[in-house]
Amino acid sequence: MLMIIERVVILKSVDIFATIAEDHLVELARMAKELEFRAGDPIMRRGESGTSMYIIISGRVRIHAGDRAIAELGGREVIGELAALDPEVRSADVTALEDTRAFCIESGSLYELMGEHVDVNREIIRVLCRRLRRHTAASFNANQPV
Repeated sequence: MLMIIERVVILKSVDIFATIAEDHLVELARMAKELEFRAGDPIMRRGESGTSMYIIISGRVRIHAGDRAIAELGGREVIGELAALDPEVRSADVTALEDTRAFCIESGSLYELMGEHVDVNREIIRVLCRRLRRHTAASFNANQPV
């Protein structure tokens, strides 16, 4: 288990929390659950309901819909943020490609931080827009309709 200061440093290195003062991230660091996944373990399943997001501490994950790969993400990247913001079913599967450690942050904790710090809202929107742009560009490059 990581100490609170180590957790804060990790959170601070993630895009959506980078502009938040360390002292404001302490409470979120305390609420985050530290989880471990073995290579091949499912982290999320498409169609399951979810209310949490994960911050990858170390390792790599594959985001996919069945056999169709969508993306691979590694340390200091976020997965599941849509479900944490809007509790609906998961839109994709996520599987650990290698042994992976992650923080799990429930929507209630995230909403509390968002209510207190507008910067978090802006960074979450920025990250989501960046992903949408990448997806749109990939769709255009593959000559697929958006």
